[in-house]
Amino acid sequence: MTSQRLTPTRARSRNTARKWVIGIVAIVVSFVVFLVPFVFVLLQAAKSPAEANQLGFSLPTQWQLWQNLVAVMQTGDGGILRSFLNSAVLTVGSVIIMVVFSAMVGYVLQRRPSKWNGLINFFVLAGLIVPPAIVPTIWVLQGLNLFKTMGGMILIEATFGLSFCILLFRAFVATIPKELDEAAVLDGAGPIRLFFGVVLPLLKPVIITVVLVQSVTVFNDFTNPLYFLPGSENATVQQTLYTFQSQSVSQLNLLFTDVLLITIPPLILYIFFNRQIVAGMTSGAVKG
Repeated sequence: MTSQRLTPTRARSRNTARKWVIGIVAIVVSFVVFLVPFVFVLLQAAKSPAEANQLGFSLPTQWQLWQNLVAVMQTGDGGILRSFLNSAVLTVGSVIIMVVFSAMVGYVLQRRPSKWNGLINFFVLAGLIVPPAIVPTIWVLQGLNLFKTMGGMILIEATFGLSFCILLFRAFVATIPKELDEAAVLDGAGPIRLFFGVVLPLLKPVIITVVLVQSVTVFNDFTNPLYFLPGSENATVQQTLYTFQSQSVSQLNLLFTDVLLITIPPLILYIFFNRQIVAGMTSGAVKG
């Protein structure tokens, strides 16, 4: 009898110990994967050119982080500041389009089933699977006089992110009771008022998730602006790495300083809004 009574206790203790081990392993892996590279970049950004060229994981003999920051800011007549402005405009514009259009499409697909839903779902999934066609897209942009323009680049980024956003919004809309739609219609609300006045405010968790995830994605995008938005005056923050490295290969301290500057905005977003990102994704996925 004693052994039988101790069995559940031992099982619980083993499960607790197993959870502790898994948690410790997860913390160690996160430390190695995320924190160690960031510390390495920070150390190289604070070194002199001779020390940074050695790429050693060691403290600098003389901290020159501020001097390196000033040098990077002054490179190319303040080109880094212009690139941050370009990336900010590109990120804000494309994310607004993604949120509005994907929310409307996700709502219609979930609430208004029709014979076209299968075809629409096919194209939504194709947007996640099929790689973008660079040359035909450039040809279309040139025909619309949008090539090498910020407006065309905003449409490109928004298009590439729509499929992922539509799936998130559609899953989250499924968690909203249909009775709210029916009550709004009985009160005389039309389709526009129903969506923007009743449904859209309830989508706040997934809106926050989409805004944060897509903002980081667009801000860190390198290849698409390289193809569709060429030109030094249109350079984004990621392209400054390519340009800066080609011009100053031997000054790795300035290159790592540029990397540090570009890393800070997405890092701040994830640190302060990590819970909102997880909540927006899991709530729609679990309930939908």
